[in-house]
Amino acid sequence: MKPSDGANAPRSRQSDTDGANRYPPLLPETNGDESEFAQSLQTFEQSLKELKDRYIQVQRDEKRREELRSRTEQIKQEVGKVPTPALRKELKQLRQQLDEVEVALESRLFTFKPFWQAVRFGGLGLLIGWLLKSCTG
Repeated sequence: MKPSDGANAPRSRQSDTDGANRYPPLLPETNGDESEFAQSLQTFEQSLKELKDRYIQVQRDEKRREELRSRTEQIKQEVGKVPTPALRKELKQLRQQLDEVEVALESRLFTFKPFWQAVRFGGLGLLIGWLLKSCTG
């Protein structure tokens, strides 16, 4: 079969010989709903991007926290054997950096707290509502 014979050619959106349109339009007529949808989609994409960025940052912070913890343990062992002012200073700096990373991780988790509270209390409200409805009905 040759492509020129029309069997595999894409169907045109032209009218039939009787004037009726064979195929519906691909997009609905433009109205206010379309712009609202586009705006909602854009907001969703922005939120998704922020969530991905936050996730990547949390992963980095967790990796950094593990590195700091392991280095802190090494320094503690060295300080136990031979306490020097340089090791103590480094240990103090490591602890400070570790505290900063943990605060950053905790602040990232607080952004999800309202969502989880809404899920928890909204679900609890639904259960109580169903329970009351079954008692009265």
